[in-house]
Amino acid sequence: MRSTTYYIFIGCLFASYFITAQTSLQQLLDQHTKNSIPFISVEEVAQKTDHFILLDAREEKEFEISHLKNAIHVGYDHFIIDTITKKKFSKDSPIVVYCSLGIRSERIAEKLKKQGYKNIFNLYGGIFEWKNKNFPVVNKHEQETDSIHVFSKEWGKWLLKGKKKH
Repeated sequence: MRSTTYYIFIGCLFASYFITAQTSLQQLLDQHTKNSIPFISVEEVAQKTDHFILLDAREEKEFEISHLKNAIHVGYDHFIIDTITKKKFSKDSPIVVYCSLGIRSERIAEKLKKQGYKNIFNLYGGIFEWKNKNFPVVNKHEQETDSIHVFSKEWGKWLLKGKKKH
């Protein structure tokens, strides 16, 4: 027969897990973003992809495995604002920045905003949410793929559809 202390210990473990674990994408984004850039839903972007300039704020190896069709890779760790200014986008052009979930993309979008870009959005849930909603992604050869680079095991749990790549 197990002691009362054992059951209290197990109960505390379960309670601490449920208190600290993110239970929704919204909670994760609330914890890791400042909401300084408005989110836009994957559905809205999918309906009008030709309307937006799509910027991928993930690293090159992530982009090569998969990205949104017609997206421009700008990276995160080595992001250089000149990458954008050389493209000669209007500062009023509608721009959607995305990453895996919407955390790194907010930081890149903030840099664009500081440079005077006015119509910037952060893709809610990033490429993971895009794939989770069954929208297509392409690889470095512009061929449709089911593979998604998950950045890390921790973040990979948010990708529910597709093949997880590290």
